[in-house]
Amino acid sequence: MITIIDYGIGNLGSVANALDKLGARYQISSQPKDLRAATSLILPGVGAASEGMRNLKERNIDKVLIEEIDRGKPFLGICLGMQLLFDNSEEGNIKCLSILEGKVKKFQKEKKIPQIGWNSVEIQNSKVKNLFLGIPDNSYLYFVNSYYCIPADKSIIIGETEYGETFPSVIVKENIMATQFHPEKSGKAGFQLLKNFINYVN
Repeated sequence: MITIIDYGIGNLGSVANALDKLGARYQISSQPKDLRAATSLILPGVGAASEGMRNLKERNIDKVLIEEIDRGKPFLGICLGMQLLFDNSEEGNIKCLSILEGKVKKFQKEKKIPQIGWNSVEIQNSKVKNLFLGIPDNSYLYFVNSYYCIPADKSIIIGETEYGETFPSVIVKENIMATQFHPEKSGKAGFQLLKNFINYVN
């Protein structure tokens, strides 16, 4: 069963609604035992990195999340759930989970911040674990973000998007998949991505 991680922040309802429409078996939980028992994990998120990390620690699920990902459990991070995977974020100068090497940086001021709305994703790498199966290159997906990730290992960058500067909008490393955009709010293409993730973990 998929476990959507409830850490008191983000868009749990919209992710759950999308999984309902796709007929997926899932639960929403903040219990470490449920994360350990899950077949796969989804970490959504809208909000500040500092609050996200604080809530993960207060619920005693930060270390469990790291352990389960290290064990090879399939994981999908969405928006803030992608950013928290890295070493640190400029948003509050907070230390994050350090599952992936790299940092999270704020967009330059010449662009309106946050980026809110539809933007295209250009697939950069064929190593997508079928995550983009049935999704045309340069499809438009829905973003809400003021910060973006800079992985130390550029080979994990699967998709890129332009917003004043080019930034990674999709990363894949082994069992880790993450998107800066919100697939649950991205119409047909976003639902197809979630369907692909469900098919991958089943």
